[in-house]
Amino acid sequence: MEQILLNIAFWFGIYAIVSISLNIEYGLAGIPNFGRALAVLFGAFTVGGIVNRIFIAFYGIEGEIIESSAELKTILNQKIAEDPSFGILLLLLSLSLSALVGAIVGVLAILPSARLSRDYLAITLLAISEVSFMIFNYNTALGGGYYGISVPDVFAFYEGNRQLLFALLSISILILVYIIAERISNSPFGRLLRAMREDEDVVKAYGRNVMVLRIKASAISSAIAALAGALFSLFTANFIASNFTRVEWTFYPFLIVLLGGAGNNRGVIFGTFVFVAIKQILMVYKHEIVEFLRIPFETVWIEYMAFGILMILVLFYRPEGLIKERPVFKAVEKFFEIKKKS
Repeated sequence: MEQILLNIAFWFGIYAIVSISLNIEYGLAGIPNFGRALAVLFGAFTVGGIVNRIFIAFYGIEGEIIESSAELKTILNQKIAEDPSFGILLLLLSLSLSALVGAIVGVLAILPSARLSRDYLAITLLAISEVSFMIFNYNTALGGGYYGISVPDVFAFYEGNRQLLFALLSISILILVYIIAERISNSPFGRLLRAMREDEDVVKAYGRNVMVLRIKASAISSAIAALAGALFSLFTANFIASNFTRVEWTFYPFLIVLLGGAGNNRGVIFGTFVFVAIKQILMVYKHEIVEFLRIPFETVWIEYMAFGILMILVLFYRPEGLIKERPVFKAVEKFFEIKKKS
């Protein structure tokens, strides 16, 4: 039971971070980013492919990235075990650099939107994500390919259950991300993103550059999503591109946002909790479910079918989500505040 609770806490933090990032881009700005997995992938690659290469060059380790990263992992793990502060600094470096790379990738990916409508933009972003996935998955020199890249354990100094620390870390980062997302949502910039979501022509009529707004929204959301990729890579202590499929990191976050309520961060948090709880139950008791229902196929497909059915039910019967988005009446609130003081 303790391990199940730790799994729920860790995955709740990871999925909530990705889903909040998607909510900024899709829920607020109306950008249908079907390539959400792209930012997560680059966030994870930053830890395994960029930070690793920096230290490989520093220690003068030779050879391909697959072998040299394994040698580096042994060196750094020993150093972290002796000096915990080095592990914390490595963690902060990995997260900061991942957020920066994620923001850059988000900006580059959204540039085609200058000439594309939302439907074509969604397909383009999906295509960019899939092409990037295949490059990382089959190019062993770049990201280790299907062999992967070893990543140092930033908590090598801790002798207990390291998943406890990663669960606390993911929840802590989620709290920070939630505060930032709420401030963005209730700010003039957030209200401008909502206006762009509803009608881009009105925003243009008021002299706002829609392309600049898309770039800002994509940079912020991609930086946040990259944090989740970095966390996952640090947790598994490796980077393998095949872990970052569109089902796990694009379809599931969309399901969470739609389930909780698009444009509503509280709804996304609640939707994430419902999703993760169902996912853990299916993972733990899937064999019992198959045996009880006498399902004539492999247990791995139960999860996909269950969430596919859930998505259909949400779209048909609860398109606004479990918690409906509330309008922001900041101007009215300020008026009554001033009136009350006077």
